[in-house]
Amino acid sequence: MSNPTTKPKSMNWLIFAYLTVLSWGVYGVLLHIGRSGMPMGAETPHAGLKAFLWVGIAYFVVAVLGPLIVLKMRGSNFSFAGPGMTWSFIAGVAGALGAFTLVLALGAAAVTMKGAAPSAVMPIVFGGAPIVNAFVAMMVHPPEGGFKAVPLPFLAGIVLAAGGAFLVAKYAPTNQGAAAKPAAAVGQQAGH
Repeated sequence: MSNPTTKPKSMNWLIFAYLTVLSWGVYGVLLHIGRSGMPMGAETPHAGLKAFLWVGIAYFVVAVLGPLIVLKMRGSNFSFAGPGMTWSFIAGVAGALGAFTLVLALGAAAVTMKGAAPSAVMPIVFGGAPIVNAFVAMMVHPPEGGFKAVPLPFLAGIVLAAGGAFLVAKYAPTNQGAAAKPAAAVGQQAGH
């Protein structure tokens, strides 16, 4: 029986985490479709940057206007502190650089892998990012007892994450079969 005076733990964080997984899980594929839908020919080398420009516009709409509206609705006084602004800006730069280099990776992979580029690039990104996150988090907040106290299952998880990313990238079914149809062709077929 639970104590009636104890508040149940909120699981909202898990819902938001799964929504992030869903959003970022489709991000690479949608970005690749957007890149593929840009003018090609002489403009092919610029297609990824053109797609990224629209990603930036979307970031502005979602990441600037969204919080402004929600902060206003919640009655925030819009006070900010220097360290919070500085580190948040650095985090934004890291995120934007990641999105920028992702565009470059998808564009470079598309040259040889065509429609399978997201199947090769995204597992490396999403398998590697948690590993980097784990080590950076441990440097910022070292584990109690130091790094020698890191449990073996954690290290096994790191190895499994790296191995899993490699296997998913290398053996994704879209890497093995026919090239994906261009977005325009898929849209035309859907109209029939």
